[in-house]
Amino acid sequence: MFTIISLKLRISSLFLAVGLPAFCMSATLSGSQPNILWIIAEDLSPDLGCYGETVAKTPHIDALAAEGVRFTQVIGTSSVCSVNRSAFHTAMYQTSIASQNHRTDPRPMLPEGVRTLPAYFRAAGYYVSNGAGAFDPDNPAWPLTVPGKVDWNFSAPDGGFDGPDWAGRADGQPFFAQINIAETHRDWTPDKKRPIDPADVTIPPYYPDHPLVRKDWASYLEEAQILDDKVATILQRLEDERVADNTIVFFFGDNGRPFCRGKIFVYEAGLRVPLIIRYPDGRQAGSVDDRLISMIDLLPTTMEMAGIARPPHFHGKSFLNSGPIHRSVVYAAKDRVGSFPDRIRAVRDTRYKYIRNYRPEMPYLPGNRYSLLMHPSLAALLMLGERGELNAAQQPFAAKRKPVEELYDLQNDPWEIHNLAADPAQHDRLVAFRAQLEAWIEFTDDQGAEPEPESSYVPYRNWLDDLERDYLKRYGLDALTPENMYAYWMQHYGYTESD
Repeated sequence: MFTIISLKLRISSLFLAVGLPAFCMSATLSGSQPNILWIIAEDLSPDLGCYGETVAKTPHIDALAAEGVRFTQVIGTSSVCSVNRSAFHTAMYQTSIASQNHRTDPRPMLPEGVRTLPAYFRAAGYYVSNGAGAFDPDNPAWPLTVPGKVDWNFSAPDGGFDGPDWAGRADGQPFFAQINIAETHRDWTPDKKRPIDPADVTIPPYYPDHPLVRKDWASYLEEAQILDDKVATILQRLEDERVADNTIVFFFGDNGRPFCRGKIFVYEAGLRVPLIIRYPDGRQAGSVDDRLISMIDLLPTTMEMAGIARPPHFHGKSFLNSGPIHRSVVYAAKDRVGSFPDRIRAVRDTRYKYIRNYRPEMPYLPGNRYSLLMHPSLAALLMLGERGELNAAQQPFAAKRKPVEELYDLQNDPWEIHNLAADPAQHDRLVAFRAQLEAWIEFTDDQGAEPEPESSYVPYRNWLDDLERDYLKRYGLDALTPENMYAYWMQHYGYTESD
């Protein structure tokens, strides 16, 4: 199978990189290899001041954007951490390297010839580190001592990172560093210094305007504020060590916000992430880049900055040397998350998105225990759905089935509420998207059509069993149901039905 995959990868790399205009822009600094730092926020959509968020205060990330380039259309190939990381750490679609399902056991080996980010940079002379930003912004402890998140859905034969911190590098050795900040991943931690009033937040129209939804959203934005503090601490370290003048800084999310219709789904709220790149020489400071970019383009772009050649099998490609159009379309996929197999594929251009649901008989959230345990807003959505109190925009995610096809005009319908798939005026566009998706599936050897053996996710299901048992004990509940979780969260936050 891997021999076939390797052949398909070479073909698909040609298929996906045809005929783009280019201009030349060197990324290296003064002829030397720059240090490169990836700051990765977990489960973060572009909900920051520099992207237009007005309630959450993120002054340090906003300042980073003012000093660098802010990208507005960066799209993941998946919207769950392990799957998307498997893709952007290899520059390969996860569906082509058997990494499309969220957490499998045993993890498959990478196909022959496919390597991970650390291997490329280590071979180029870099010290490669990966740390977790689990420090107190008021009392930062350096160096980092806790390894950062890897969470790949494969076993990498080429080794991992050299350590959690770049302090272990040799004198004069350039570093590639990755620091993961978990703040915007659930559970939430309140920002006691800068609490956000739930009455002040603006919630998407596909959620009911309910106290639990507002509280959940406000808690997420408070986490973004704490994240901002940690970014400031990291950037200050570069200054204190006098390496900021030779370090290119990336800031981005690993996938979108952790809400129903966001994380784990192929809507914009789950796929679109913030990306800021700051160059130490100040080039393009304060600029905005609206080109369509896939997250599998991060690795080849970073490699070009370091002067490392792009392997021909990559699906990703550098966006440093592209003209006004980087990609005309991007692709995304959703397969098993949790204990229920699914298969959803999406194609998005600069205005429209096409979604194909291969398991329409399944609801969007079939028995998703993790989400039900963690999301007050989901409990509210499901309960109001049972009561018949949701409007047309809110009802689909509480429904028992999915449509076979979805088509959205992102320009006029950014919340992806109005499905145009049955609109006769969109027939030609729908047919074109279908053909485009089928061609991508064939050329990238999309393995999602093959049933996954249930044995591969039994360990993850057992982990969910333990998690459910622990949280129900913490909540004082005897069973995990929407009714129980709704009642718990209402009591926990002191709300009544009249609020």
